Amino acid sequence: MGLLERLRKEWFILGIVLVIAVARLEPGVGVKGGPLKPEITITYIAVSAIFFNSGLSLKTEELTSALMHVKLHLFVQIFTLVFFPTAIWVFLQLLSITPINEWLLKGLQTVGCMPPPVSSAVILTKAVGGNEAAAIFNSAFGSFLQRPT
Repeated sequence: MGLLERLRKEWFILGIVLVIAVARLEPGVGVKGGPLKPEITITYIAVSAIFFNSGLSLKTEELTSALMHVKLHLFVQIFTLVFFPTAIWVFLQLLSITPINEWLLKGLQTVGCMPPPVSSAVILTKAVGGNEAAAIFNSAFGSFLQRPT
């Protein structure tokens, strides 16, 4: 496999690395109130565009078929909303006996209880050729099941 072919295959990961590098060099571009206005562009425009694009690329039959995979949806929701937070809680109990800052542990607990971002789940599933319809359903449904804060 040639270098150019490999770059074409791994375009998404390379794009993520590039964006992280640019953000490291110029963090002021993406701050709240900065030139990109992330409080508007990300919250409304980017997420809406991802769902719109995903919806356009899905056939009705694919979405209907994905909705019928009840065992898959149960597994994903239980793993995301029960197993993962429980595993994080056990891990944090072990870390609490170490001199790690208490606020860091509280932050890890908070992040461990959050569902994955909808847009990331859909984009990454699409990038690896997974069941995009199931990812959209589980992301939206998981977010709906979460208690609002």
